[in-house]
Amino acid sequence: MSSSGGLTSARLAQRRRRRWAERVIESILFLAALLSVFTTLAIVYVLVSESVTFFRHVPVWDFLTDTQWTPLFDDAHFGIVVLLSGTLTSSFVALAIAIPLGTTIAIYLSEFAPFKVREVAKPFLELLGGIPTIVYGYFALLFVTPLLQRIYPELPGFNLLSAGLVMGIMIIPYVSSISEDAMRAVPMSLREGSYAMGATRFQTATKVVVPAALSGLASAYILGISRAVGETMILAVAAGMQPNLTFNPLEPAATITAFIVQVALGDLPHGSIGYQTIFAAGLTLLLLTLAFNVLGHVLRRRFREAY
Repeated sequence: MSSSGGLTSARLAQRRRRRWAERVIESILFLAALLSVFTTLAIVYVLVSESVTFFRHVPVWDFLTDTQWTPLFDDAHFGIVVLLSGTLTSSFVALAIAIPLGTTIAIYLSEFAPFKVREVAKPFLELLGGIPTIVYGYFALLFVTPLLQRIYPELPGFNLLSAGLVMGIMIIPYVSSISEDAMRAVPMSLREGSYAMGATRFQTATKVVVPAALSGLASAYILGISRAVGETMILAVAAGMQPNLTFNPLEPAATITAFIVQVALGDLPHGSIGYQTIFAAGLTLLLLTLAFNVLGHVLRRRFREAY
């Protein structure tokens, strides 16, 4: 009886230690999640509180409709649409490169590439995401822009086209990696059923795998859009920092992130209207990114219900 009682006590003690360890791990994970939530709320609080002070001096309507952005001049204008035009134009150019190429690469790696090729190609592809963005910026300024000037001799040294093209190359790993993961998650039974019906590998990839992975593809595209909208150094170096209301990628223009860098590195006193513009611009960028993320969530839910 004593030996069995001792064995039971040892098991109970081991079970209590296991429960205690699990509670500690759960507490650590909860604190980590709470820290991320707290950080997000703190960022939103700073942007909103400073932006409220800014909008006490600048009407919201003027901020949204004015077609000039000269917050540092004596005749100050605060039309955020000027910076939005540069941001959206450069992002469109980048996505026009990243989405088709990223999706094509994902289809090849997922459906056609041999195992050895995939294991070698994917790490090299993801290396593009590890290159500092300042390097991409000077690559766009010193290599891509002169190359484009051979085709368009009147292309200025700073332009949205070269910055957008290089930014699209930078985004390709994000789009292709997530897209490939989504395609590889498609059940093999769908492919086998397609082959049994006489479809080729290309037909199976484009008409079965891609539609079944649309929710994951939508996530990849939204991540690419958010990455393009929030990019800073490539645009600051290669696109110029002169505010210009234009949707022509052949012209120079400033973006929201480039303006924030310009002002943050300047000598404007803290609390001035010129300094507070970076918080209003940052809040605009946050809302724009949030809108894209909400759109991505809606698309994911719709595609999941459809397939």
